[in-house]
Amino acid sequence: MYTPLLIVGAGPFGLALSAYAKHLGVEHVMLGVPMGFWRDRMPVGMMLRSDCEWHLDPLEELTIHAFLETRGETPDSVEPLTLEFYVEYADWFATARDLESHPGLVRSLDRSGISGRFSALLDTGDTVTADAVVIAPGFGSFAHIPDELAAILPEDGFSHTSTAVDFSNVAGDRVVIVGGRQSAFEWAALIAEAGAEAVDLVYRHDTPSFEESDWSWVSALMDATVEDPTWYRGLSRAEQTDIENRLWSEGRLKLEPWLAERVERDGVTLRSGRTLAHTGPGEEREIACRLDDGTVLQADRVILATGYRPDIRRLPYLTDALLREIEAEEGIPHLDESFQTSAPGLYITSMPAVRDFGPFMSFTVAARASARIIGNALAAKGFPG
Repeated sequence: MYTPLLIVGAGPFGLALSAYAKHLGVEHVMLGVPMGFWRDRMPVGMMLRSDCEWHLDPLEELTIHAFLETRGETPDSVEPLTLEFYVEYADWFATARDLESHPGLVRSLDRSGISGRFSALLDTGDTVTADAVVIAPGFGSFAHIPDELAAILPEDGFSHTSTAVDFSNVAGDRVVIVGGRQSAFEWAALIAEAGAEAVDLVYRHDTPSFEESDWSWVSALMDATVEDPTWYRGLSRAEQTDIENRLWSEGRLKLEPWLAERVERDGVTLRSGRTLAHTGPGEEREIACRLDDGTVLQADRVILATGYRPDIRRLPYLTDALLREIEAEEGIPHLDESFQTSAPGLYITSMPAVRDFGPFMSFTVAARASARIIGNALAAKGFPG
Protein backbone atom coordinates (compact mmCIF):
# COMPACT_ATOMS: atom_id res chain seq x y z
CA MET A 1 0.00 0.00 0.00
CA TYR A 2 1.33 3.44 -0.95
CA THR A 3 0.09 6.82 0.23
CA PRO A 4 1.62 10.27 -0.03
CA LEU A 5 0.88 10.93 3.67
CA LEU A 6 0.69 8.45 6.54
CA ILE A 7 -0.84 9.54 9.85
CA VAL A 8 0.15 7.28 12.74
CA GLY A 9 -2.51 7.62 15.42
CA ALA A 10 -6.26 8.14 15.34
CA GLY A 11 -6.77 10.09 18.53
CA PRO A 12 -7.73 13.78 18.64
CA PHE A 13 -4.56 14.96 16.85
CA GLY A 14 -4.80 12.28 14.15
CA LEU A 15 -8.50 12.85 13.54
CA ALA A 16 -8.10 16.63 13.30
CA LEU A 17 -5.22 16.26 10.83
CA SER A 18 -7.07 13.68 8.75
CA ALA A 19 -10.05 16.04 8.48
CA TYR A 20 -7.89 18.98 7.43
CA ALA A 21 -5.81 16.92 4.99
CA LYS A 22 -9.03 15.74 3.36
CA HIS A 23 -10.23 19.35 3.14
CA LEU A 24 -6.97 20.30 1.40
CA GLY A 25 -7.13 17.35 -0.95
CA VAL A 26 -4.04 15.67 0.50
CA GLU A 27 -4.31 11.96 -0.06
CA HIS A 28 -3.50 10.06 3.12
CA VAL A 29 -3.96 6.97 5.27
CA MET A 30 -4.66 7.19 9.00
CA LEU A 31 -3.66 4.23 11.16
CA GLY A 32 -5.23 3.16 14.41
CA VAL A 33 -8.58 2.64 16.07
CA PRO A 34 -10.27 6.06 16.35
CA MET A 35 -9.96 7.29 19.96
CA GLY A 36 -8.54 3.87 20.88
CA PHE A 37 -6.56 5.10 23.89
CA TRP A 38 -9.61 6.94 25.18
CA ARG A 39 -11.80 3.86 24.80
CA ASP A 40 -9.40 1.29 26.23
CA ARG A 41 -7.08 3.15 28.57
CA MET A 42 -9.38 5.54 30.40
CA PRO A 43 -11.91 4.42 33.04
CA VAL A 44 -15.66 4.37 32.58
CA GLY A 45 -17.14 7.33 34.42
CA MET A 46 -14.11 9.57 33.98
CA MET A 47 -14.85 13.28 33.54
CA LEU A 48 -12.78 15.72 31.52
CA ARG A 49 -11.26 19.03 32.52
CA SER A 50 -11.90 20.53 29.08
CA ASP A 51 -15.11 22.25 28.08
CA CYS A 52 -17.21 22.52 24.94
CA GLU A 53 -14.73 24.89 23.29
CA TRP A 54 -12.12 22.14 22.91
CA HIS A 55 -13.50 20.56 19.76
CA LEU A 56 -11.65 18.78 16.94
CA ASP A 57 -12.61 20.54 13.71
CA PRO A 58 -9.89 22.73 12.14
CA LEU A 59 -12.61 24.21 9.92
CA GLU A 60 -14.58 25.39 12.98
CA GLU A 61 -17.80 23.84 11.69
CA LEU A 62 -18.31 20.46 13.35
CA THR A 63 -17.82 21.78 16.84
CA ILE A 64 -19.09 20.36 20.11
CA HIS A 65 -21.73 23.09 20.04
CA ALA A 66 -22.87 21.82 16.63
CA PHE A 67 -22.97 18.28 18.01
CA LEU A 68 -25.09 19.46 20.94
CA GLU A 69 -27.56 21.09 18.53
CA THR A 70 -28.15 17.73 16.88
CA ARG A 71 -29.07 16.33 20.30
CA GLY A 72 -31.14 19.26 21.47
CA GLU A 73 -28.71 19.89 24.33
CA THR A 74 -26.75 22.85 25.68
CA PRO A 75 -23.28 23.10 27.23
CA ASP A 76 -24.82 23.50 30.67
CA SER A 77 -26.50 20.13 30.31
CA VAL A 78 -23.27 18.22 29.54
CA GLU A 79 -20.49 20.04 31.40
CA PRO A 80 -18.36 18.80 32.99
CA LEU A 81 -17.90 16.57 29.97
CA THR A 82 -17.77 12.84 30.49
CA LEU A 83 -15.35 10.56 28.70
CA GLU A 84 -18.28 8.82 27.05
CA PHE A 85 -19.68 12.11 25.74
CA TYR A 86 -16.37 13.18 24.22
CA VAL A 87 -15.88 9.83 22.48
CA GLU A 88 -19.42 10.10 21.10
CA TYR A 89 -18.60 13.57 19.80
CA ALA A 90 -15.38 12.31 18.19
CA ASP A 91 -17.29 9.47 16.50
CA TRP A 92 -19.88 11.96 15.21
CA PHE A 93 -17.11 14.24 13.93
CA ALA A 94 -15.29 11.39 12.16
CA THR A 95 -18.51 10.16 10.55
CA ALA A 96 -19.58 13.64 9.44
CA ARG A 97 -16.15 14.27 7.88
CA ASP A 98 -16.17 10.76 6.37
CA LEU A 99 -12.81 9.93 7.93
CA GLU A 100 -11.47 6.45 7.40
CA SER A 101 -8.78 4.67 9.38
CA HIS A 102 -6.86 1.46 8.94
CA PRO A 103 -7.09 -0.47 12.23
CA GLY A 104 -3.54 -1.79 11.96
CA LEU A 105 -0.90 -0.79 14.49
CA VAL A 106 2.64 0.05 13.42
CA ARG A 107 5.21 -2.54 14.45
CA SER A 108 8.12 -0.90 12.68
CA LEU A 109 8.65 2.47 11.00
CA ASP A 110 11.78 2.96 8.92
CA ARG A 111 13.01 4.68 5.79
CA SER A 112 13.96 2.88 2.61
CA GLY A 113 17.52 3.62 1.63
CA ILE A 114 16.68 3.23 -2.04
CA SER A 115 13.52 5.29 -2.49
CA GLY A 116 13.86 7.48 0.58
CA ARG A 117 10.22 6.78 1.37
CA PHE A 118 9.04 5.68 4.77
CA SER A 119 7.96 2.10 5.28
CA ALA A 120 5.56 1.06 8.04
CA LEU A 121 5.13 -2.62 8.86
CA LEU A 122 1.76 -3.22 10.52
CA ASP A 123 0.62 -5.90 12.94
CA THR A 124 -1.77 -7.06 10.22
CA GLY A 125 1.20 -8.00 8.06
CA ASP A 126 0.56 -5.13 5.67
CA THR A 127 3.25 -2.66 4.71
CA VAL A 128 2.49 0.99 3.98
CA THR A 129 4.98 3.22 2.18
CA ALA A 130 4.67 6.99 2.30
CA ASP A 131 6.47 10.15 1.28
CA ALA A 132 5.65 11.83 4.60
CA VAL A 133 4.64 10.54 8.01
CA VAL A 134 2.98 12.38 10.85
CA ILE A 135 3.24 10.70 14.22
CA ALA A 136 0.33 11.75 16.44
CA PRO A 137 0.92 9.65 19.54
CA GLY A 138 -1.37 9.22 22.49
CA PHE A 139 -0.05 9.13 26.02
CA GLY A 140 0.17 5.35 26.20
CA SER A 141 3.89 5.09 25.53
CA PHE A 142 4.80 7.94 27.86
CA ALA A 143 3.61 6.76 31.29
CA HIS A 144 6.08 8.14 33.84
CA ILE A 145 7.35 5.81 36.56
CA PRO A 146 9.73 7.78 38.85
CA ASP A 147 12.99 5.95 39.43
CA GLU A 148 12.69 6.23 43.20
CA LEU A 149 9.35 4.41 43.10
CA ALA A 150 10.45 1.78 40.61
CA ALA A 151 13.36 0.98 42.96
CA ILE A 152 11.13 0.14 45.93
CA LEU A 153 8.07 -1.41 44.29
CA PRO A 154 7.90 -5.09 43.28
CA GLU A 155 8.00 -5.37 39.51
CA ASP A 156 4.53 -6.91 39.27
CA GLY A 157 3.14 -5.19 42.35
CA PHE A 158 1.92 -1.91 40.91
CA SER A 159 0.21 -0.35 37.92
CA HIS A 160 -0.02 3.11 36.39
CA THR A 161 -3.20 5.07 35.78
CA SER A 162 -2.65 4.49 32.06
CA THR A 163 -3.42 0.78 32.55
CA ALA A 164 -5.37 0.68 35.83
CA VAL A 165 -8.72 1.55 34.27
CA ASP A 166 -11.00 -1.41 35.05
CA PHE A 167 -12.53 -1.05 38.51
CA SER A 168 -15.06 -3.86 38.19
CA ASN A 169 -13.14 -6.08 40.62
CA VAL A 170 -11.96 -3.64 43.32
CA ALA A 171 -14.84 -4.23 45.73
CA GLY A 172 -13.42 -4.97 49.18
CA ASP A 173 -9.85 -4.06 48.19
CA ARG A 174 -7.52 -1.66 49.96
CA VAL A 175 -5.83 0.55 47.35
CA VAL A 176 -2.86 2.88 47.70
CA ILE A 177 -2.58 5.61 45.07
CA VAL A 178 0.72 7.49 44.82
CA GLY A 179 0.13 10.97 43.42
CA GLY A 180 -1.87 14.02 44.38
CA ARG A 181 -3.12 15.73 41.26
CA GLN A 182 -6.34 15.48 39.26
CA SER A 183 -5.95 11.91 38.00
CA ALA A 184 -5.02 10.59 41.46
CA PHE A 185 -8.10 12.14 43.05
CA GLU A 186 -10.41 11.06 40.24
CA TRP A 187 -9.12 7.47 40.33
CA ALA A 188 -9.63 7.52 44.10
CA ALA A 189 -13.23 8.67 43.66
CA LEU A 190 -14.02 6.06 41.01
CA ILE A 191 -12.37 3.24 42.98
CA ALA A 192 -14.17 4.19 46.19
CA GLU A 193 -17.47 4.38 44.31
CA ALA A 194 -16.75 0.90 42.90
CA GLY A 195 -16.78 -0.52 46.43
CA ALA A 196 -13.15 -0.53 47.59
CA GLU A 197 -12.75 -1.00 51.33
CA ALA A 198 -10.18 1.78 51.61
CA VAL A 199 -8.29 4.17 49.34
CA ASP A 200 -5.20 6.02 50.54
CA LEU A 201 -3.75 8.88 48.48
CA VAL A 202 -0.08 9.49 49.20
CA TYR A 203 1.55 12.68 47.91
CA ARG A 204 4.42 14.88 48.98
CA HIS A 205 2.83 18.29 48.46
CA ASP A 206 -0.11 20.14 49.99
CA THR A 207 -3.59 19.18 48.84
CA PRO A 208 -4.55 21.26 45.77
CA SER A 209 -7.59 23.49 46.09
CA PHE A 210 -10.98 22.34 44.84
CA GLU A 211 -11.86 25.16 42.46
CA GLU A 212 -12.74 25.57 38.83
CA SER A 213 -9.79 25.99 36.49
CA ASP A 214 -9.71 28.84 33.99
CA TRP A 215 -8.72 27.61 30.52
CA SER A 216 -10.23 30.52 28.59
CA TRP A 217 -6.84 32.05 27.81
CA VAL A 218 -5.47 28.94 26.06
CA SER A 219 -7.58 29.18 22.89
CA ALA A 220 -6.08 32.60 22.09
CA LEU A 221 -2.61 31.07 22.31
CA MET A 222 -3.64 28.36 19.88
CA ASP A 223 -4.89 31.00 17.44
CA ALA A 224 -1.56 32.78 17.79
CA THR A 225 0.25 29.52 17.05
CA VAL A 226 -1.61 29.11 13.75
CA GLU A 227 -0.77 32.69 12.76
CA ASP A 228 2.88 32.36 13.79
CA PRO A 229 4.04 28.82 14.64
CA THR A 230 7.34 30.19 15.93
CA TRP A 231 5.98 32.62 18.52
CA TYR A 232 6.45 30.33 21.53
CA ARG A 233 10.03 29.36 20.73
CA GLY A 234 10.75 33.05 20.13
CA LEU A 235 9.94 33.92 23.74
CA SER A 236 12.65 34.32 26.33
CA ARG A 237 13.03 31.43 28.75
CA ALA A 238 11.52 33.61 31.47
CA GLU A 239 8.45 34.30 29.32
CA GLN A 240 8.04 30.62 28.55
CA THR A 241 8.31 29.84 32.25
CA ASP A 242 5.54 32.33 33.01
CA ILE A 243 3.22 30.47 30.62
CA GLU A 244 4.25 27.09 32.03
CA ASN A 245 3.62 28.32 35.56
CA ARG A 246 0.19 29.63 34.63
CA LEU A 247 -0.71 26.30 33.06
CA TRP A 248 0.69 24.55 36.15
CA SER A 249 -1.40 26.69 38.49
CA GLU A 250 -4.59 25.86 36.58
CA GLY A 251 -3.90 22.21 35.88
CA ARG A 252 -1.96 21.00 38.90
CA LEU A 253 -2.57 23.38 41.78
CA LYS A 254 -6.33 22.99 41.37
CA LEU A 255 -8.72 20.05 41.48
CA GLU A 256 -12.10 20.20 39.81
CA PRO A 257 -14.74 21.19 42.38
CA TRP A 258 -17.00 18.28 41.45
CA LEU A 259 -14.37 15.95 42.94
CA ALA A 260 -14.56 17.35 46.46
CA GLU A 261 -17.65 15.55 47.73
CA ARG A 262 -16.61 12.35 45.97
CA VAL A 263 -13.35 12.02 47.92
CA GLU A 264 -14.51 13.54 51.20
CA ARG A 265 -16.07 10.28 52.30
CA ASP A 266 -15.43 7.37 54.61
CA GLY A 267 -12.78 5.06 53.28
CA VAL A 268 -10.76 7.70 51.42
CA THR A 269 -7.74 9.08 53.28
CA LEU A 270 -5.62 11.96 52.00
CA ARG A 271 -2.01 11.63 53.17
CA SER A 272 -0.51 14.94 52.06
CA GLY A 273 3.15 15.71 52.72
CA ARG A 274 4.02 12.02 52.71
CA THR A 275 6.13 9.82 50.43
CA LEU A 276 6.33 6.08 49.89
CA ALA A 277 9.56 4.92 51.54
CA HIS A 278 9.45 1.13 51.30
CA THR A 279 7.28 -1.78 50.21
CA GLY A 280 7.35 -5.46 51.06
CA PRO A 281 5.10 -8.49 51.53
CA GLY A 282 2.10 -7.60 53.63
CA GLU A 283 0.85 -9.41 56.71
CA GLU A 284 -2.83 -8.70 56.04
CA ARG A 285 -2.78 -7.84 52.34
CA GLU A 286 -0.46 -8.49 49.39
CA ILE A 287 1.71 -5.41 49.78
CA ALA A 288 2.83 -3.47 52.86
CA CYS A 289 3.54 0.18 52.04
CA ARG A 290 5.63 2.06 54.60
CA LEU A 291 5.49 5.84 54.40
CA ASP A 292 8.26 8.23 55.39
CA ASP A 293 6.56 8.91 58.73
CA GLY A 294 6.54 5.20 59.61
CA THR A 295 2.88 4.57 58.80
CA VAL A 296 2.33 1.14 57.23
CA LEU A 297 -0.57 0.69 54.82
CA GLN A 298 -1.71 -2.81 53.92
CA ALA A 299 -2.72 -2.79 50.25
CA ASP A 300 -4.14 -5.19 47.69
CA ARG A 301 -2.90 -2.97 44.88
CA VAL A 302 -0.74 0.10 44.34
CA ILE A 303 -1.52 2.56 41.55
CA LEU A 304 0.89 5.26 40.42
CA ALA A 305 -0.78 8.48 39.36
CA THR A 306 2.56 9.96 38.38
CA GLY A 307 1.68 11.43 35.01
CA TYR A 308 3.36 11.24 31.64
CA ARG A 309 6.69 12.34 30.22
CA PRO A 310 7.29 12.52 26.44
CA ASP A 311 10.20 10.54 25.08
CA ILE A 312 10.13 9.40 21.46
CA ARG A 313 12.64 6.68 22.28
CA ARG A 314 9.74 4.92 23.98
CA LEU A 315 7.66 4.76 20.81
CA PRO A 316 8.14 1.05 20.15
CA TYR A 317 7.92 1.23 16.37
CA LEU A 318 10.71 3.72 15.66
CA THR A 319 13.76 1.83 14.43
CA ASP A 320 17.22 2.68 15.70
CA ALA A 321 18.17 3.88 12.23
CA LEU A 322 15.26 6.32 12.11
CA LEU A 323 15.88 7.50 15.66
CA ARG A 324 19.43 8.38 14.65
CA GLU A 325 18.00 10.72 12.02
CA ILE A 326 15.96 12.63 14.62
CA GLU A 327 17.74 15.30 16.61
CA ALA A 328 16.38 15.22 20.14
CA GLU A 329 17.28 16.03 23.72
CA GLU A 330 16.26 13.51 26.34
CA GLY A 331 13.75 12.06 23.92
CA ILE A 332 12.07 15.35 22.99
CA PRO A 333 12.58 16.04 19.26
CA HIS A 334 13.69 19.31 17.74
CA LEU A 335 10.88 20.43 15.43
CA ASP A 336 10.75 23.12 12.79
CA GLU A 337 7.86 25.58 12.43
CA SER A 338 5.73 22.90 10.71
CA PHE A 339 6.31 20.13 13.32
CA GLN A 340 8.88 18.47 11.03
CA THR A 341 11.77 16.67 12.69
CA SER A 342 15.35 16.72 11.45
CA ALA A 343 14.42 13.57 9.50
CA PRO A 344 12.96 15.12 6.33
CA GLY A 345 9.33 14.19 5.82
CA LEU A 346 8.80 12.97 9.39
CA TYR A 347 6.52 15.10 11.58
CA ILE A 348 5.65 14.65 15.25
CA THR A 349 2.83 16.36 17.09
CA SER A 350 0.94 16.06 20.39
CA MET A 351 2.89 15.72 23.65
CA PRO A 352 6.41 15.39 22.11
CA ALA A 353 5.98 18.89 20.61
CA VAL A 354 5.83 20.68 23.97
CA ARG A 355 9.29 22.18 23.86
CA ASP A 356 8.98 23.97 20.53
CA PHE A 357 5.23 24.72 20.55
CA GLY A 358 4.40 25.08 24.23
CA PRO A 359 3.04 22.98 27.09
CA PHE A 360 -0.53 23.15 25.76
CA MET A 361 0.47 20.59 23.09
CA SER A 362 -0.40 17.98 25.72
CA PHE A 363 -4.05 19.07 25.55
CA THR A 364 -6.71 18.32 22.94
CA VAL A 365 -7.20 22.07 22.44
CA ALA A 366 -3.99 22.02 20.39
CA ALA A 367 -5.20 19.40 17.90
CA ARG A 368 -6.84 21.89 15.54
CA ALA A 369 -3.85 24.25 15.43
CA SER A 370 -1.48 21.34 14.87
CA ALA A 371 -3.61 20.02 12.00
CA ARG A 372 -3.74 23.37 10.22
CA ILE A 373 -0.01 24.02 10.53
CA ILE A 374 1.03 20.57 9.31
CA GLY A 375 -1.64 20.41 6.62
CA ASN A 376 -0.76 23.83 5.21
CA ALA A 377 2.94 22.93 5.19
CA LEU A 378 2.29 19.72 3.25
CA ALA A 379 -0.01 21.47 0.78
CA ALA A 380 2.63 24.15 0.22
CA LYS A 381 5.03 21.36 -0.72
CA GLY A 382 2.60 20.26 -3.39
CA PHE A 383 1.36 17.06 -1.84
CA PRO A 384 -1.06 15.41 -4.29
CA GLY A 385 -4.81 15.24 -3.99
